[in-house]
Amino acid sequence: MAPTTRQPAEHPDPPAAVPPPPARGKGRPRSAAADLAILDATREALAELGWGGLTMGDVAQRAGVAKTTLYRRWPSKSELVVDAIASLFDQLECADHGSLQADIEAVVARFAELLSLPETQAALLALFAEGTRDLHLRRRIRERIVQPQKVLVQLGLANAQARGEMDPELDPAGAEEEIDIIFDTIAGTVEHRLLVSGEPVTPDWVRRFATLLLNPFPGLLH
Repeated sequence: MAPTTRQPAEHPDPPAAVPPPPARGKGRPRSAAADLAILDATREALAELGWGGLTMGDVAQRAGVAKTTLYRRWPSKSELVVDAIASLFDQLECADHGSLQADIEAVVARFAELLSLPETQAALLALFAEGTRDLHLRRRIRERIVQPQKVLVQLGLANAQARGEMDPELDPAGAEEEIDIIFDTIAGTVEHRLLVSGEPVTPDWVRRFATLLLNPFPGLLH
């Protein structure tokens, strides 16, 4: 009788590993809609009541959130107000409009538009006043509002260099100082015109201002 060969027993494939469920963070997820409502309510309350009259409780009531929710996000009134203003200026961008003069005009016009809002004016004037007495608040303003906007100047110069309008910077330290001067000139001039002099920022004024800034560089004027 011929020997028989036994076929090895077939083993089913092992079941695929089931990935563990994603870990849940502690607490409830932060709501972008609630953040937006809180920041809007802060600017509204500041425009109506001023710095001294603004309270965290009033902001929470206007935004329709619990006071504990507000304090969990912003431990102090000063941090809340700074972020409320910074969220407005976060809308600024330096798009490439084909020339440095056009880029400057677009940013200045948008900046002036934001500064023309009553809530922006009230909040900025209050911040300026409080910042002279509170070094921590002044540092917070610089970190959250000033420094992010200086990036727009850096981007504008980088765009001009990429278009061949300007030569690349060979002195990084000198370039940083120039960025500070350009930013201070633009921000200071527009803020003074709107908040101190109370004069309008018209398209013709924006064009003349940009031209004046670029007068030392005739090749950049269009």
